[in-house]
Amino acid sequence: MTSPAAPDPAGSEPDADTGLLAPGWTGSPAASATGDRAYLRALLDAEAALTRAQAALGLAPAEAADAVGAVAADPAAFDARSLAERARDGGNPVIPLVADLTKAVGEPYGPYVHRGATSQDILDTATMLVAARTLDLLLPDLARTERALARLAAEHRDTPMPGRTLTQHAVPTVFGLKAAGWRALVLDARDRITAVRDALPAQLGGAAGTLAAFEAYGATDPTALPAAYAGELGLRAPVLPWHTLRTPIADLAGTLAFTAGALGKIAVDVLTLSRTETGEVAEGGGGGSSAMPHKANPVRSTLIAAAARRAPQLAATLYGSLAAEDERPAGAWHAEWEPLRDLLRLTGGAARDAAELAEGLRVRPDAMRAHLGLTHGLIVSERLSAELAPVLGRARARELLTELAARAYAEDRNLGELLAEVPELRGLDLAGPTDPARYTGAAATLTDRALERR
Repeated sequence: MTSPAAPDPAGSEPDADTGLLAPGWTGSPAASATGDRAYLRALLDAEAALTRAQAALGLAPAEAADAVGAVAADPAAFDARSLAERARDGGNPVIPLVADLTKAVGEPYGPYVHRGATSQDILDTATMLVAARTLDLLLPDLARTERALARLAAEHRDTPMPGRTLTQHAVPTVFGLKAAGWRALVLDARDRITAVRDALPAQLGGAAGTLAAFEAYGATDPTALPAAYAGELGLRAPVLPWHTLRTPIADLAGTLAFTAGALGKIAVDVLTLSRTETGEVAEGGGGGSSAMPHKANPVRSTLIAAAARRAPQLAATLYGSLAAEDERPAGAWHAEWEPLRDLLRLTGGAARDAAELAEGLRVRPDAMRAHLGLTHGLIVSERLSAELAPVLGRARARELLTELAARAYAEDRNLGELLAEVPELRGLDLAGPTDPARYTGAAATLTDRALERR
């Protein structure tokens, strides 16, 4: 028997981003937008933009901006693995990157690299760029999901099915209303993501958030520089340096966790409705099993549900980092990096999977209709209570329905049949009141109203 191959310590590339244990985000647009190379690109973009902004305000030669921009435009020229290893010395990757970038630019313009900034300025700004680029890729998947759900809601506005509360049949509803509710959550997520993406700010404050170094380098109004810097990057101009004012991170965390949870609601509904013994819906393409050839597992829903369960804990770490001491913190800032990237990846992967799930979802109206009869007609007992009260009196109507409910189960008979045998009800038309498909209330109207939202 051969032994498994040992890891190659001399491997040329780190393999932390392969996603072997992360099928929920592997291969998604968010995966490529959040990988180490993407972060390296964002760090270089942040450095180049800083030099451009200073040149625009007369604080650096235009030639310096050109020189830094030319070198920073090629992330492949920098060794990400080396940067990661050397980051241990200073606690972040910006310090070794600045050294390499300065060396690559050379004289006479190397001294303009990173001039006046602190490492957190660059890493926070790069994080905002990574977030913006990831959200820009996530929104189209939400749009695909919304369109597919709108189609399902319109097609099934009159498709009756059991409404379920606390896992049990309650009263009838329609599948269109359920799909419209899913769509409403997706639109809520879209609106929140759009708002938080538009608010993502650049970060620029210098060593302790006073912009003092830029003044020392000749800026007569250093407060003009953050806006110029943000403009170079397409980010929001910060009102203040936010080194320890972490509202942008907290807002982003909450939005991502909400989005994962909103998509998770769809997923857990599909998981429940696609159980073998229920079978009211099915994923368009189920996954196989390593042991059971007959299985068609709801894999898309499973992966979305997994993301929804992880997201709140990741967001909690980011909320915990709001308690950041002094003008720049030790540990609180560092604790944000990995959870935020994981949140972006998980939510981006869930959005990809939700689009595929919604577009391929198969609805089975016949199963839904059949399940309306599982409780022997008792699913319309609420309606019968209301309609029989004027005929029998409220107390007698309740007593009768309680008695007939027990008999329906004991005798395996339909409630409508038993009601027809009650002397007091002879001559009444009970066909309508006992038909579950005719007791869906305003469900269709609510569905139409929900679909008016754009």
